[in-house]
Amino acid sequence: MTTVGRSDSGFTLIELLVVMAIVALLASMATYGYRHARIRSAEASAVATLTTINRGQFMFMQSCGRQRYAPTLLTLASPAPGDAHGFISADLGVPEGLQKSGYYFQMTGTAATEGEQTCTGAVPLDRYRLTADPLTPGLSGNHSYGTNTDRVIYEDLVTFFEDMPETGPPGHGTEIK
Repeated sequence: MTTVGRSDSGFTLIELLVVMAIVALLASMATYGYRHARIRSAEASAVATLTTINRGQFMFMQSCGRQRYAPTLLTLASPAPGDAHGFISADLGVPEGLQKSGYYFQMTGTAATEGEQTCTGAVPLDRYRLTADPLTPGLSGNHSYGTNTDRVIYEDLVTFFEDMPETGPPGHGTEIK
């Protein structure tokens, strides 16, 4: 009499479920890492954009603004007479509200009431403030950023839009060094 033997080749259902659980765990870890890396890169881009605009405002003030600042990002992106390039790149030069890398940038300031216009014909600002807020908090960024005429960048989990002064530190947040 011959007995039918069991084959030891192949996977059992339990082994297959264990492998699937391990794959699911690795996939969830990869997704979390990807989302975290995306948020960090958007935040780094926001800080770099604020730094670029601050430098553009400083160059504008020194060369074209007669010791005053550009009123809009579009003015900063416009070249001075006799020059081929603006003070910031053209992709940052929008009339109002810049959206870039998951952040929304807004610049406001106190208009100069006396003195000359800038070399581009714009009415300059005596002081300015600039804020950057995530378009979708938690997905495009976790921190809000603010800067002003002092060119120091601050970060916090709440927006600086309403309470960023045009000079000096804000009432909340920490300085980025």
